[in-house]
Amino acid sequence: MFRNREIRRFAAVFGAAAVLAVCAGFAMGPAAGILGLFSAGFYGTAFFVFTRKRYERIAGISEQIDRVLHNEDCLDLSGEEEGELSILRSEVTKMTLRIREQNDALRREKQRLGDSMADIAHQLKTPLTSANLILSLLEDAKDSRERRALLREMDELLVRMDWLITSLLKLARLDAGIIVFERERISVRGLIDTALRPLMISMDLHNIIVKQNIPEEAEVYGDPGWLGEAVRNMLKNCVESAGDNGQIEIDCEDTLLFTQISIRDHGKGIADEDLPHVFERFYQGKHSGAAGYGIGLALCERIITGQGGTVTARNHPQGGALFLVRFPK
Repeated sequence: MFRNREIRRFAAVFGAAAVLAVCAGFAMGPAAGILGLFSAGFYGTAFFVFTRKRYERIAGISEQIDRVLHNEDCLDLSGEEEGELSILRSEVTKMTLRIREQNDALRREKQRLGDSMADIAHQLKTPLTSANLILSLLEDAKDSRERRALLREMDELLVRMDWLITSLLKLARLDAGIIVFERERISVRGLIDTALRPLMISMDLHNIIVKQNIPEEAEVYGDPGWLGEAVRNMLKNCVESAGDNGQIEIDCEDTLLFTQISIRDHGKGIADEDLPHVFERFYQGKHSGAAGYGIGLALCERIITGQGGTVTARNHPQGGALFLVRFPK
């Protein structure tokens, strides 16, 4: 307690004042001097006891704060009464809760990062193994047609690997929060046309028809580049599900409260057990085969929710998968 300079100064001033008061009291008379001496002793003792107990409580709080800062999950301040220490207790409790929440979030993020790294390693290992196998087959291939087929397969594999790595980097940038989305008016019809353009060759090869019902005035607010990629990922998923001679329907509902884009294919739909997980990264589904990596729809969901929208997936009552993208006005 007396390590505090203010306490030492106060004690010195109080002692000097008490001595002067006692001397003045004895100068006036013995009774006044004894009263002054008793009063000085009483108030000095009361101040000492009160201050000592206060410092003991503060020291206890400081010790518990130190234990919390050293990752001990222990903080008991329930014994404090109303007053300044009660306010201090409340603030310390808030600080402790924030620290615990941050520590829990860091632990979850560390665990998620570890799981993601393991998934990424697994996803990259599969195409790399296939590439090594193709290279070994190329060494033994004698026929030119066989070599050309293997080279085409290698080219497709490298394209898929490039897409995989690019998507993983985009997800990492979105998770890190370093992407700043633009905010501008985007024509829904223009957004759909831009998203469909890279898929036209594939749709022509598989004779897939696209039907659009989009109001001319329908608009959304967001980043045209990122939203175009999100919609393209959904359309790519629908193209793969529609199959040969398939059909894709794109509708837009423009209301005073929201703008909703619905994309439906006429394929087999999504398995009921897969529906809750279609937007989880690296989730490929129990009946999805080995063609996908489980990244496209996860990237799509991350882009749309990052710009204030929502995206859901369900099965259409008449068959096929249905994706709903909604942006509030």
